[in-house]
Order: sequence, then C-alpha cells, then structure tokens
Amino acid sequence: MKNNEKVTTVYALGGLGEVGKNMYVVEHDNEIIIMDAGMLLPESDLLGIDYVIQDVTYLKNNERNIKALFITHGHEDHIGGISFLLQHIHIPIIYAPGIAVDLIKNKLKDRNVGYKNIEMYNGESIFKFKYMTVDFVATTHSIPDSYGVVVRTPNGIIFNTGDFKFDLTPIGPMANLHKLAKLGEDGVKLLLSDSTNALTPGSSQSESNVDEALGEVFARSNSRIILATFASNIYRIKHIIETCRKNNRKIITFGRSMETAKEIALKNNLITDKTIFIEPNEAKKYKKHEICILCTGSQGEPLAALSRIANGNHRQIELLPDDIVVFSSSPIPGNKASINRIINKLYLKGVRVFTNTELSDIHTSGHANQEELKWMLRLIKPEYFMPVHGEYRMLKAHGDLASVCDIPKENIFICKNGDSVELTKQGARLGKRIQAGDVYVDGSRIGDIGSVVVKDRKLMSKDGILVAIININPKTRELLIKPNITTRGFVLINENVKLINQLESKVSEIVNNTIKTSYNYLDLKNQVILELNPFINNLTGRRPIIMPVIMEAK
Repeated sequence: MKNNEKVTTVYALGGLGEVGKNMYVVEHDNEIIIMDAGMLLPESDLLGIDYVIQDVTYLKNNERNIKALFITHGHEDHIGGISFLLQHIHIPIIYAPGIAVDLIKNKLKDRNVGYKNIEMYNGESIFKFKYMTVDFVATTHSIPDSYGVVVRTPNGIIFNTGDFKFDLTPIGPMANLHKLAKLGEDGVKLLLSDSTNALTPGSSQSESNVDEALGEVFARSNSRIILATFASNIYRIKHIIETCRKNNRKIITFGRSMETAKEIALKNNLITDKTIFIEPNEAKKYKKHEICILCTGSQGEPLAALSRIANGNHRQIELLPDDIVVFSSSPIPGNKASINRIINKLYLKGVRVFTNTELSDIHTSGHANQEELKWMLRLIKPEYFMPVHGEYRMLKAHGDLASVCDIPKENIFICKNGDSVELTKQGARLGKRIQAGDVYVDGSRIGDIGSVVVKDRKLMSKDGILVAIININPKTRELLIKPNITTRGFVLINENVKLINQLESKVSEIVNNTIKTSYNYLDLKNQVILELNPFINNLTGRRPIIMPVIMEAK
C-alpha cells in the first residue's frame, strides 16, 4: 500500500453473533455511511430491560463525518434503534424505502423524537458523496420495499444484501436478479450477506405455498380462527386478507403494531378493501365461521394480544372451545420456551392449535436457506466475504458455504461486532478494533442500566432482598433498639422467626463492633454487607441483596 493511499473500513456495531441489532458502517477518509439501526429484544435473563441497542460511542466521536443513514427495510431489527440513535447523534439524513419510511415516522412519533429529514428511495435512486456512491438492488423478503445496498468506494464495491430470499413465485415483486447479476459482472470487492438461515439446508419455500396451506385451514374450518403472525410481515397479512375474502370472513385486528401495519398497508394500497375489517363490538352480528381474529403475539410476548387471550385476561376476547389458533410464524431464537408456554395454555383451554410443521406449511421464512445463499454468492462472485446478521454458528456456516462456492478461506472474514475489515486497491485485511457493545434500554432510560444493575436484578430474582434497619444514637454511638430485618423474595418472616432473630443478633454484633471506632454511614453499611453476606450464605445457601438502612435518633 502506498503511504498516501486511503483505506476503506467496514465494521459492524451490531448484527454479528446475534440475530438483531443490525448496524453496518462503511468509512472512507472523512465520510461515514451507516446501514440500518436495529434493536434486539432482550433474553429472559435481562430482567427489566426493554430493548438492547448498539454502543455508538465511536460514531458520536466521529459525528461530523456521518453523511447518511441508509435503511434496507422496515423490520424492527433494522429500524428499531433509530429513535434512540437520533437522541444521541446528529444524523444529517435518513434514506429509507417506502414502507420503512412510514414505520420509522410512526416510531419517532411514539418516542416524541422530532426528526423530519427522512427521504424515500427506490431501486433507481443513486446518492453521491465526495468519495462514495450508494445505489440499491430490490430483493424479496417478508416485508415490501426490501433492498440490498451497494456502496461504491475508491477501493471497490461493497454490497450489503440486507435480509433476502429467492422466491420465484412471491406474493410481491420479484428480486432484481438482472441487477444482481450485473453487479457480479462489475466486480464486488466485499459482500456482506444475511446469515439467518445459514444452518438450514435446501431452499426456503415460496410464500405462495403458505397461501395455499392457510387457504386449506380456512376452507376446512367452521369455527372462529385466531391467527397470530408478525405485524411487520405485511405480505402475509395481505394474503390472510385475501383468504378471508374468499372464505367470507370478516377480520378483527388486535395489537397496536398490528393496527399500525394495517393502516400503513392501507395507505400504500397494499390492502385496498377496508370493508373486510370490523370492530370487536360488531362480532356478535356474525357467525363463528364468519370471523377471523388477526393478532400479535406469535413469539409468546407476555403483553401481546395472543398471550392475554391465552391467559384469559383480554378485555374483548374470550376463547371458545372450538376455536382454532394458527401460529403463522417460526420462533425467533430464544423465544421457543415462551411460545410453548402459550401453546400449552391454549391446549388447556380446549382449542385446536396449528403451528408450522412438515405437515402444515403455514409459515415460510423471509430469509435465504443454504442453496439460496450459494446462489447469491455465485451471482455476486465477491473477492472477499463477510457474513453478517446471525449468531456465530450461523456466520461460521455461511463462511463454509462461501468456501464451497470457491471463495478462498483467507478471503472470508468471520467477525465480531467492532472488528473492522480494511479494503485497499490491492486487497483486504483485518483492521483496528472499533468500540462496540450492548446498551440497555429500560423504559425511558438509555445506557444508564449497566451490567452491575442487571446482575443485581438477577440476584434479587433468585435470592431476594434483605433490608436491615439500624437505629443509632449518634452522640452515644449506641444502638437504640435491636435492628429490624425485613425481606422480599428471600424468606417469609413469620415462618422463619429463628433465622430472623439470628440475623438481627448478627447485625447488632457487627454494628456494636464497628461503631466503637469513628465511623461514617458508608463504612458502617459496607461492613454490615461484608460480614452479613457470608453469614447468611452459611445458614441458607443463598445470597440476597443486602440493604442496610441507618436511622439516627436522639
């Protein structure tokens, strides 16, 4: 490399080693282009955390170089972090395709983020900056207006596929195969490709097959149908509506995100018949076989409509013994246990449940399986390859597929969030580490909930909390009364009087020994925690969070 030659740096701040939180960045000299700003739903051990987003410290430190944020499509794992990103970093402009623009605007409105500079792009759009040029390739996914992003840099073409599959009989438009092939002929330096289904052999089935399978469920049923799917899967919602029309069923929608998806689909003419929708209070006018309830909760989310229906605490729906519940989705990694809990509750209510199996094709993934991933690799013929959007095992499997497709192993980069790949005219190599990590969102609090707080929450959920109230005379440095012990989630006080007395005596001993010397509140609290912790563990085998409360009285 010549001394004055500028490198092009590519790195992920989210999306590697995880399914979600996607954010990929291309940097050349003083230009930064960001692709996607998604969020990740927390695992069950992240107690009280609503979302996980990217650590964008590096972008904040280089804020003046950011030129634009480009969105590949409107799914939460690609747009869910935008409202949080805009609260910390100045993004000059957001470019997004049609449906995604509406979804982003809704999210910003919900979060009271006053950002107006959003511009719509399509497959013909081209955006030129000083060093880089960006254009787009239409792809097939489970939401309309999905695109791959082409970034043309001084050191070669970078292509980010976004989420995609190859479906020759899609519900919506076909992927632009000709443009993909042309891109491959132009010569792609680095390919970033969706790895979600890299462990799944064969090819994904067509959305048209799902249409047929759902049609059979509707045609055979004389009962009310409750159908749960992703609100963002607008193509699925579209053909559910068509199926209901063919079978003379009216639709009631439940769930805020489902209502939003319906309104956006109507606005963009993806749904044209408003009369098929009815309000919940109109259902009594129709027979059971004339009703379909379309709701959120296909992933077992505790507050979603289907969970409340299964638990019997939904204000407007009560399950009937002959109801049919259809899960038109597949479990997102980490959600299988919560989905199974909901299915068990539904069975206990006596209803019939349909899930996606080999015998019932009521869902197909919007992501490419192994054969389709090979097809993309063969079409694009990249010189270097960086699998993205997936857990490590998925990235590794995708890398193995690339090797089978004649990409040399040394040209395949299996990276972690924060690893950078540097492109030069001569080739590519691993570069410096970029600060990356997880930021927790808890209600309106962003980033001030650290790992220590999460650890404490886990301890409290497991071993509970113990509060020791200590009354002291500051002049005589004596305990006024015996310490009072109260607990939550540790033991029942009334059933453990002996243990509580032991703990109160131990706290008295610690306080009396400590206040013989000069003391302050912090030292005394720390000493109580330090000595009481192993004492409790020896007696009970548990380690509750200990909170000493010191009160002074005369």
